[in-house]
Amino acid sequence: MGFTVLYHQAVEHDISEAKNWYKSRQKGLEKRFASEVKSTLLHLSKNPLLFEIKYKSVRVSYINIFPFGVHFHCNEVTKTITVLGIFHTSLNPEKWASRI
Repeated sequence: MGFTVLYHQAVEHDISEAKNWYKSRQKGLEKRFASEVKSTLLHLSKNPLLFEIKYKSVRVSYINIFPFGVHFHCNEVTKTITVLGIFHTSLNPEKWASRI
């Protein structure tokens, strides 16, 4: 059985911002991005322990094709995953460190 996925309040903004940027570059690209995000979230919800801890207790699952990572906490006891953010890989860590 998979883990329950919970989201930090700013995750929706992360996705929306990225989708808007991709939409401005090529029609339909935002839909492909959203599809890859959903696929990544589904994959990590099935077995989040496949992804190594990158810093403190935060794990990262990288999105196929797009230069973004899903940063999350995994609680094995409660079987929950808390997605902290979906960040571009070139983003300065100081900008998202407050979500940890």
